[in-house]
Amino acid sequence: MRPPLHGSQKPPGLARILRGAMRGLLIVLLSALAVAGAWAQMAGQKTMILQATAYTSSVRETDSTPFITATGMRTRLGVLAVSPDLLKVLPYGTKVRLKDLGSVYGRGRGQFDYLFRDRVFVVADVMHPRMREKVDVWLPDRATALRFGRRVVSLEVVEYPRR
Repeated sequence: MRPPLHGSQKPPGLARILRGAMRGLLIVLLSALAVAGAWAQMAGQKTMILQATAYTSSVRETDSTPFITATGMRTRLGVLAVSPDLLKVLPYGTKVRLKDLGSVYGRGRGQFDYLFRDRVFVVADVMHPRMREKVDVWLPDRATALRFGRRVVSLEVVEYPRR
């Protein structure tokens, strides 16, 4: 039970309770908007720095249909496979440009820019589910793919597919 009220003490009125609740709701709402704005800003990001490898249409590197991608497209220079986690931000059909930033050890910056310059790549394949935050560039021959190794690339989104 409440203690009895004395003289100038008044019970908290409904207006006072509502003001406190509204103040709390406003703080929660502003916090939620700030978080949503940060997420939207990250979602609108057009450039990513990712680790890249290369693959060919060899049976040892692909499934039983080595010249057909996950989307049904035939492999060619300009086909890009992404790790499954990146399919959320780079869905099939996304057009991107790549820039070679060198090996993961910091050597050979721009060595493969001749393959990337003036070429728009299309996300048309997916990597093994164990891969995370990686892309795989299709190359026509194994020797070039081995020379490519593991590199760091700058991936710039040119165009997202129409929904």
